[in-house]
Amino acid sequence: MSSIENQFIAAQHARSSIAMLSPEAKQKVILDLAAILVQHTDDIIAENLKDLQKMGDADPKKDRLLLNSKRIEDIAGSLEEIAALPDPTNRILSENTLSNGLYIQKKTVPLGVVAVIYESRPNVTLDVTALCLRSGNVCLLRGGQDAGHTNLFLVSLIQKVLLANGLDIHAVQQLPADRKYMTEILTAEKYIDVIIPRGSNELIRFVREHALVPVIETGAGVCHTYVEQSADLDLAAAVVQNAKVSRPSVCNALDTILVDRSVSAAFLVKLAPLLLEYNVEIFADAEAHQTLKDVDYPLLNLAAAEDYGREFLDLKCSVKVVDGIDMALAHIALFSSRHSEAIISTDPEKQEAFLNQVDAAVVYLNASTRFTDGQVFGLGAEIGISTQKLHARGPFALEKLVTEKWIVKGNGQTR
Repeated sequence: MSSIENQFIAAQHARSSIAMLSPEAKQKVILDLAAILVQHTDDIIAENLKDLQKMGDADPKKDRLLLNSKRIEDIAGSLEEIAALPDPTNRILSENTLSNGLYIQKKTVPLGVVAVIYESRPNVTLDVTALCLRSGNVCLLRGGQDAGHTNLFLVSLIQKVLLANGLDIHAVQQLPADRKYMTEILTAEKYIDVIIPRGSNELIRFVREHALVPVIETGAGVCHTYVEQSADLDLAAAVVQNAKVSRPSVCNALDTILVDRSVSAAFLVKLAPLLLEYNVEIFADAEAHQTLKDVDYPLLNLAAAEDYGREFLDLKCSVKVVDGIDMALAHIALFSSRHSEAIISTDPEKQEAFLNQVDAAVVYLNASTRFTDGQVFGLGAEIGISTQKLHARGPFALEKLVTEKWIVKGNGQTR
């Protein structure tokens, strides 16, 4: 029997330890976790530095890996928000008594053992833990090797809190990041109830193609902002700048700008200095390239076919000039990852057409795609942004970490 199978078995045994907790007991565990994070801020930063030193400064994932005192404080605040949310389990969804006297009830129950496979964001370790504990689930964490030291220390703190609360420490475990164990995780349908991959398109595709365990996808973001011809161009430039530069390494950052031909030159002239301020590299089609070349934009390339539908995760973006909303909608339909899409427009008819026709988890009008976030949406935190249509879509958070159970009570009825 492999060591990792022992972890699976231990997770199964820990289910009752968590599922039977009262809502108040779950809250206490999460609040204790928030407190211990703050107490160990310096220790967390020291472990995180070991991981940071292994990664080159030019790697766009470095920002996602970084933990500092402000980020740790924010994570602790997020955990407190999760603790304050209503318990999603044991909610009565329906109840009915049949004519034969059978009482039938449907209620929410935990999913069971949740495995999350993710890459270089150690905050996911804490968000997933808190969300799973609050919803009565056991969680198996398979973080990336990039965050190995950080995750190992965070899980040691989590298990310290579980032990202090008289709980089975195997309710939260870190699985080995070594790739040789990946197939064993993906095929452990005897032990794991659901797998949630969070990361690159390559990671998600690999999990989807090889898993025997049910998968809930949290998709990579290929996000567009369409500047329609009626747009307030100053507003559009400010929104596009924010969507691209505020945190370029995350999934809700802008990747492609679509702009109507009738306003493309005026808009790009306004936008250019805002992007240059952050040294954004632009991959532009021929028309946009000429406009930006005329204003001496230095970080400029002619776009290749692969620059559309590309998640940059960096201070880079592509630009395409379009002939109206139909062309913009067609481009988005072809290249979108169905994560977050935005239109900047003052035309009510075009606004509604975009909001109704774009097939994405979140669609925006006159706002930055950077708001696609479970915490921003009032969900406390998220496991990821689901781009699929089964069970959960958009910020995948506490309310979706449950399933349903039917309970039928009788007094001897037969059929």
